[in-house]
Amino acid sequence: MNPNLNFLRIHGFTLVEMAMVLMIVGLLLGGLVPTISAQMETQRISETRRQMNEIRDALLGYAVINGRLPCPAQATLATGGSNAGREATTGNSCACQSGGTNTIATTSGVACAYTSITGVLPWATLGISESDAWSRRYTYRVTSSFADQIGATATECSPTIPAPTASSFALCSAGTPDVRVVSGGNFVAENVPVVFISHGKNGKGAYVGDGTQLAVSTDVDELENSDNNLSFVSHEFTPEFDDLVGWISPGVLMSRMVAAGKLP
Repeated sequence: MNPNLNFLRIHGFTLVEMAMVLMIVGLLLGGLVPTISAQMETQRISETRRQMNEIRDALLGYAVINGRLPCPAQATLATGGSNAGREATTGNSCACQSGGTNTIATTSGVACAYTSITGVLPWATLGISESDAWSRRYTYRVTSSFADQIGATATECSPTIPAPTASSFALCSAGTPDVRVVSGGNFVAENVPVVFISHGKNGKGAYVGDGTQLAVSTDVDELENSDNNLSFVSHEFTPEFDDLVGWISPGVLMSRMVAAGKLP
C-alpha cells in the first residue's frame, strides 16, 4: 500500500469535518457583519454632524462678510451643471417659482415674495461639501429677509427704524421657520433665520447629485423636513426617523453681526 495514502487517511479532513469548519467560519463572519455595519453608520452620523458644524460656521462667516445669509440653490440641477450649488438670486432677492404655494428656489423664477424659501444648501457659493456622508444634498430653508441684498426694504421693522447699511436685516428682524420636538409639538427653536437638514440613512425626501428627489417619508415627523413648509422636526433617532437637523438661532447670528460691525 502506498504510504502517502495512509498519511492522508491519518492527517486529512473528511468532508463532514470540512463542512463543520466552514459552518463555524460562516457563523463567525455572520456575527461580525452587523457589528461592522453599525460601526459604519456611526461613522457616517459623526461625519455628517462634523459637516453640519462646518455648515453653521460657513453660514455665519458668509453673513459677517456679506451682510446677509445666502439664498438656497436650486435642488433639481445636476452636479457640474450650470448654476448647480450656487445661490439662486434675482435682483435684490432670492429667486423662486412664481405662483403656487410651494416656496421652491429656482434659477429662472421671479424675485421671491414669500417670507421663506426652500432649496438645497448652496455648497458652491459657500465653498463646502455638496453632500452628507450618505451622498445626499442638504435641504436648506432661509428666511427671505435675511437673504435679501443689502439695501432691500426692511419691511419687517418699524418705519421709524432706519434700515441697516451693512446688513440685509436689522436687530428687530425675525426668522420664520420653527423647529419642533414632534410634528405639531412643542418648540425646540422658534423663528430661526435658517434651517439645514441631512435626511439621514434612509434619505427620504433628500435630493441627490442628478437633481432628483428620493421618495418622501410617510412618517409625519420626517415628512415635516421635506414638505417645504415652515415647520421642521428634530428629535432622537427612531426606526422611522433618522434626520439630522441644524439651525442658527437669531441671538447667535445677531451677536456675530454686531461684533463684526454689521449691526445695528
